[in-house]
Amino acid sequence: MSDTAQRTPTTAGGPPGGPPGNGAAGRLRDVGVFLMRQREATIFAVAVLLTLYFGLVNSVGRAAFWSKADLINLSQFWAPIIIIALCEVLLLICGEIDLSVGYTLAFTPFLMYFLVVDYSVPGVLAIILCLVFGVAVGWFNAFLTVTLRLPSFITTLGTGFILAGLILTTNSGEQATIPPQVLGIGHWIGSYAWAEITWAVILTALFHVLLRRTRWGLHTIAVGGNALGAAEAGVNVARIKYGNFMITGLLGSFVGLQIAFQTSIADTYSGLAGFQPMFYAVAAAVIGGTAMLGGSGTIIGAFLGAYVLSVLEDGFAVVGVSAYPLTIFYGGAIIIAMILNVQFARLRREGRVR
Repeated sequence: MSDTAQRTPTTAGGPPGGPPGNGAAGRLRDVGVFLMRQREATIFAVAVLLTLYFGLVNSVGRAAFWSKADLINLSQFWAPIIIIALCEVLLLICGEIDLSVGYTLAFTPFLMYFLVVDYSVPGVLAIILCLVFGVAVGWFNAFLTVTLRLPSFITTLGTGFILAGLILTTNSGEQATIPPQVLGIGHWIGSYAWAEITWAVILTALFHVLLRRTRWGLHTIAVGGNALGAAEAGVNVARIKYGNFMITGLLGSFVGLQIAFQTSIADTYSGLAGFQPMFYAVAAAVIGGTAMLGGSGTIIGAFLGAYVLSVLEDGFAVVGVSAYPLTIFYGGAIIIAMILNVQFARLRREGRVR
């Protein structure tokens, strides 16, 4: 048989011996199928559509959606949600939740104020002690949850109320001005216009690698999927949960410092609304594709979920929607995003999206 007869026929745009390709159209279809298979695909599509909508309906003027001033406002609302969502993703994946992180965030600036003003602690050391405080809160939550075997929903709810009470009683319900001794380092933590979003992007990259490329991330997923099976396979379940609670406390304190440096005050109102940033973060994680019952989650999805929540908040304000019905749109958008996520997940399980 000749060499010509032995050759397998090929077609442009398709693999040798495979079905005929469609050239550019086939490649576009393959890209579309690949994107649909990704857990973050739905929330990414929602984020793009919302960005285009708000950008087109209000694209002129100094307060336009695309203006520098508005992008700074958007980033400063977006960044704290991202950072808290990152650690909530780790906790949700391993089957836990932290409802107190918003109050850790709120109490930390007051702690820094007391350390610097009342006890003359140097600024850098005061910031370090504030971060250690966040780790200690996380350890306490883990001790109640893991060692004493109490539900994390209840333990962190109680811790949150304790911190809220401390905020209101230690400063008699008054605001506190951030001491000048810490403003220098605070520039790089939160007072610089783009500092918060820069930290958020860096932490998102680090946490994505942590979850997908390290043993810690693998063990976190294993603990959430089947804690007993993970323990039998040699995973230290308690250590994983303790670590993720402590990471959450650490980042809660860090975000509290960022907001304090950005606003130049420790705000008592944060003590009354401490659950709000936590709920935003959990909503961002869940609409981004993290399972509430544990076992699976995505850092990139949480990043995009935080963006969707932030762009809704900022976009409606720029368009001029009244604040009164704003939460209606907000809640509706969250529900729609969740419905789309659930439906695409079902299609992936049924093999309709390969």
